[in-house]
Amino acid sequence: MNTFLKKYKEAVISFVALVGALLVEHVIIFEGSQYVYLMLYGLSYLAVGGSVWIKAFNSLKNGTLFSEFFLMGIATVGAFAIGEYAEGVAVMLFYTIGEYAQHGAVHKARNSIKKLIDQQPDVATVERDGETLDLHPSKVNNGDIVLVRPGDKVPLDGELITDHASFNTAALTGESKPMTINSGEEVWAGSINQDTAVRIKVTSSFKDTKLSNILNMVQEASKRKAPTQRFITRFAKVYTPIVVWLAVAITFLPYLFIEPYVFQEWFYRALIFLVVSCPCGLVISVPLGYFGGIGAASGNGILFKGSDYLDQLRKMNILFMDKTGTLTKGSFEVQSVQTYNGISENELITYAASLEQQSSHPIGKAILGYKKDLELYQVENQQEISGKGLKGTISGKNVLVGNLDLLKEHQVKITNNDHTEPYTYVHIAIDGEHEGTISIADEIKEDSNQTIKALKERGIQKLVVLSGDNQEVVSYVAKQLGLDEAYGNLLPDEKYKYVEEAIGNKNVVGFIGDGVNDAPVITLSDIGIAMGGIGSDATIETADVVIQTDHPSKLPIAIDISKFTHRIVWQNIGFALGIKILVMVLAAFGIATMWEAIFADVGVALIAIGNAIRIQSRFSERGTLRSFFMTSENEPEESHHQACC
Repeated sequence: MNTFLKKYKEAVISFVALVGALLVEHVIIFEGSQYVYLMLYGLSYLAVGGSVWIKAFNSLKNGTLFSEFFLMGIATVGAFAIGEYAEGVAVMLFYTIGEYAQHGAVHKARNSIKKLIDQQPDVATVERDGETLDLHPSKVNNGDIVLVRPGDKVPLDGELITDHASFNTAALTGESKPMTINSGEEVWAGSINQDTAVRIKVTSSFKDTKLSNILNMVQEASKRKAPTQRFITRFAKVYTPIVVWLAVAITFLPYLFIEPYVFQEWFYRALIFLVVSCPCGLVISVPLGYFGGIGAASGNGILFKGSDYLDQLRKMNILFMDKTGTLTKGSFEVQSVQTYNGISENELITYAASLEQQSSHPIGKAILGYKKDLELYQVENQQEISGKGLKGTISGKNVLVGNLDLLKEHQVKITNNDHTEPYTYVHIAIDGEHEGTISIADEIKEDSNQTIKALKERGIQKLVVLSGDNQEVVSYVAKQLGLDEAYGNLLPDEKYKYVEEAIGNKNVVGFIGDGVNDAPVITLSDIGIAMGGIGSDATIETADVVIQTDHPSKLPIAIDISKFTHRIVWQNIGFALGIKILVMVLAAFGIATMWEAIFADVGVALIAIGNAIRIQSRFSERGTLRSFFMTSENEPEESHHQACC
């Protein structure tokens, strides 16, 4: 309750004072009561109107006369001048409530994006003077030793001190196959340590890492309004001065034609006309529609960084996609096991897993995880042959586990090498005989197939995969998913060229990816989409849309939200303009009162909020009115009504 009063104290004070004034004026009447209720009306007005007048004077200093703040101030002071105290206060009070609602929507979207980016790791564990310290990477010096635990990201470029280790570099290079790095070789910031803890000697400062260089190359997109918002802002700038002069005409022109002319009557009509004419209800209704869409998307694990991108997504007709981490899981699994010469599958896996049990390579981990209940053999004379595999002795038998080059090196005759699928193949030989082959691959995500079908149903005319993986693997994945085109062996600048060529000719081009190498092309595309769960900082920060759950099936949902939001926005525009024009006409003929004017101005804005909530109700069970009023206590509230000015 205290938090509520702190956030909305101006409106609470105004409301309490207004109720008190109405009671003293109409119910509790006593000698001198007029002074009491006038004081209460004044307090009620100042509580919510003071900030409006400050904004009005600031607008005047900036050369803007016809701001909504100035119009609202003049109209309400005029209402006081002719004795319509309650109506004058009500205009300001409901205007303030509309402000609260708008701020709640704005800050909810901002805080969701900030929270996502802040989840990325930004700590380096440094060994200094026999102690380990957790520092920000910018505080680490060249030559320092950093400790990177399994599953953690490497904070800075450096030289591996540990004998060897496996790193997932997919977010940096686009390659799905993890890299085995030996002592003395370079490790890049942003790589993920796959297995045991490793020690790295830092060779680059925080601002000079490969990750930082890519971030510096990509400028963060400036905030953009949706085209509809830009149109409404331009419209308001023309519309506002026109209605001001019409209000002046309503006040004085009847003097020439009406007999008897009563100034107070026509002045009151002009004040009503002015309140109605304030474009805030119209200008609020548009961004609130978009923020309703942003809120619904957030509830579904999708973050839009601006209404422009929400509006653009519905028009996207070409989508380029990264493969690893976007369409595939980015992790290795055993796909099949082939056995020869009568050996059983369990026995073959046991031989292979026994040699791999000390390995830190993800392929070895995939074999070990395939059948966890097998009892492994004791291995003697085990040796790793770099880039080829492992060899060792089990119960007096010489066992080889590795690629074709390993078997050829030991003059083992290949029983079968007729493999059509683009997998990684691990061959097992025992005492010089090829006994079997284990195929291992990066799996396609469970929802990738349904995603592609759903995207085609939603009007995406061309679906293309761009990847750093070899062409054979990329073509295979594209064929499995029914994509239109597939290009592999690509460097980041080559991906850039493909997207650059597609932009224009009335195309709206999107790109979805997760690696640092995708950041430049994500920035280039009309709609840049990042997979946020495993995506790099650079990709998340430069993307227009972030899918937090790494499920590509969220993208069709995002398109649905974009299209529905567009409909809601135009419903709000039509409703706001229709009611406003109707009440303005009624005011000119003396039929409408200040209460109708309040409804036409602030009431329309509140109804627009309710209409925007329909977006959340449709796409998320968590969408409630309360979410629109939950603002950040730490962020300054800046008025988006400035668009009227």
